[in-house]
Amino acid sequence: MLFFRSEEHLKNWAQYDPTTDGGISQLEGLLTMFSGNVFKRRMDPDYFSNMKTYLGELIADVGSNDKIGVYLKS
Repeated sequence: MLFFRSEEHLKNWAQYDPTTDGGISQLEGLLTMFSGNVFKRRMDPDYFSNMKTYLGELIADVGSNDKIGVYLKS
């Protein structure tokens, strides 16, 4: 996993490959994804009972978030 200051900074990187543009995710999108119940509720006693719901929420969040690269959506 690599982090860059901006998309421009990424595209100036010596190892940048334009065919991987779909894999660019913004930090805001990743923060949204990892702040869902599937991650926040891990210590709840009924976590596994609600896992199906939590994963459904995660999939919906990832699918509707345009700040997450397509590689994370597939």
